[in-house]
Amino acid sequence: MNTPPVTDAAIFDTLRKVFGFREFRPNQERVVRAILDKRDVFAVMPTGGGKSLCYQLPALLLPGICMVISPLIALMKDQVDGARANGIRAAFLNSSQSGEERDQVMRDLYAHNLDLLYVAPERFTLDHFRQTLARLPISMAVIDEAHCVSEWGHDFRPDYLSLSALVTIFPDLPVAAFTATATNRVQQDILDKLALRTPLVVRASFDRPNLLYDVRFKDSVEAQIAALVKSNPGKAGIVYRTSRKSVNDTAAMLRSKGFRALPYHAGLSDADRKSNQEAFIRDEVDIIVATIAFGMGIDKSNIRYVIHADLPKSIENYYQETGRAGRDGEPAQCTLLFAQGDIPKVRFFIDAMPDDTERAKALGALAKVVAFAGNSVCRRRTLLDYFGESYPHDNCNSCDICLGTRDLVDCTREAQMLLSAMVRTEERFGATHIVDIVTGSANKKIRDFGHDRLKTYGVGKERDKKYWRQLIDELLAHKVIEKSEGLYPTLYLLPKALQLLKGEERIEIVRVLEKKKAKTAEASSAASANPELFELLRALRKQIADEQGIPPYIVFSDRTLNDMASLSPRDAESMLAVSGVGEVKLERYGRQFLRLIDRFCSDKR
Repeated sequence: MNTPPVTDAAIFDTLRKVFGFREFRPNQERVVRAILDKRDVFAVMPTGGGKSLCYQLPALLLPGICMVISPLIALMKDQVDGARANGIRAAFLNSSQSGEERDQVMRDLYAHNLDLLYVAPERFTLDHFRQTLARLPISMAVIDEAHCVSEWGHDFRPDYLSLSALVTIFPDLPVAAFTATATNRVQQDILDKLALRTPLVVRASFDRPNLLYDVRFKDSVEAQIAALVKSNPGKAGIVYRTSRKSVNDTAAMLRSKGFRALPYHAGLSDADRKSNQEAFIRDEVDIIVATIAFGMGIDKSNIRYVIHADLPKSIENYYQETGRAGRDGEPAQCTLLFAQGDIPKVRFFIDAMPDDTERAKALGALAKVVAFAGNSVCRRRTLLDYFGESYPHDNCNSCDICLGTRDLVDCTREAQMLLSAMVRTEERFGATHIVDIVTGSANKKIRDFGHDRLKTYGVGKERDKKYWRQLIDELLAHKVIEKSEGLYPTLYLLPKALQLLKGEERIEIVRVLEKKKAKTAEASSAASANPELFELLRALRKQIADEQGIPPYIVFSDRTLNDMASLSPRDAESMLAVSGVGEVKLERYGRQFLRLIDRFCSDKR
């Protein structure tokens, strides 16, 4: 049966009344209109770009049920809670539910009481579930996290290959696929595998202008993490570590300093992982210290910083993990702590891979991450270039390079000291020993080898060991020296070293200007025009969320609270002018927030 076309008035009324927005974000309207015209869609839109609205809005306007296939079982409940908070009739079906809960969802489906149904790809592959779909008035099918279809993607899931059957099962209905991360190669692979029918292809900008990218030399890592957390008091953040042990140790260290932090990794029990994740989502702790196992299952919009204390596996992983910050569009900071000494740790795991192709792929990905961390080019430009996008500006004003928080210092003379020490010790020692020589250490090993009698002994004692270790990292990065393989790697000279020793080449080291950096970070932090009122609104949001058993950001995002604190609405009409306040949320929560604002403004008279 043909349904009449959806009018512009209906589209914009739904956008305003349900979602609380007066206008679409970039690309949303094109996607929404294509789906309403029953056209297939493939959209690459960055985290925070508003993908869910692109299918939730058509789900409300098209008769029937929108089926969303998502691999994120841990996220489905939050997605459903968020949709329901806007008045959308939503449910999910997955293995976390009891039989009784699943039966209730099926009754709602058959009674046509749902607009939106989330399911896992494993369920879609079941014959009996496909038979059930044939008896339901499905309006459209959505594939979330579509990069899981591609073997070239960073998170390939074999069960996602079955989704190519969607266009056959629903020959007359639109199929829409969404992802936040896909290179051009991955995009083409997804399109080939899903066999979408002349789809609208939208490739939104990968730029996240609200994110500040910062790479720092890694030294005394736990002290650095603690300092970064301390500079973000009371704000939500994620600290990524490579191993379970480092996750546990870092979480314990932060707790010992009075921070509210919990660990998350695959070695914890399911109950502990779920409990720790829930505590973070519900603002009961501020920090999650995690392996990369964490993040895919959360939709928390008010994460203000992400710290990579170890090297990410790839640029895609880095982009996705940093992308968990600032989903609400408010400023957030992404800090990567990097030292050349991290590379062998990652290589150890890569070298153990049995498959030659996978090993080569992982090595290529590692090389790109190291290049990103080690260069002195705008971080944003480098990231966008990786995804095939050109950055149109000379200065992004939101990375450590463009903000001028780094200074290039000529250190050719100091490099010659290190190289001379390596030559005089016949290239038989590692970085720690070479640094001990130039700084004039009096340890037993130096004396036993007679290295306290070398010409280079103590020549660099006016500088600390951190400086010399960083300079060794720079020499490694610039291919002046190399590190041998094995348990006790030694440093040896490459041909470029001879030119440096002769003075035919020079080398510069990047120095972080900490004072300027702190000032910049402070200026870039997410701040309300009325911080006192914002904190009161945040406390009320937490109270309501706890009473309803939902995450605080589902009540209102930080961006909405900031807007509320700035506008100080005093009645229902002015509350509807706040971004993110639709009619359903006004009805549910508006009275309580208006009362608080009225009381605050009266007290300030």
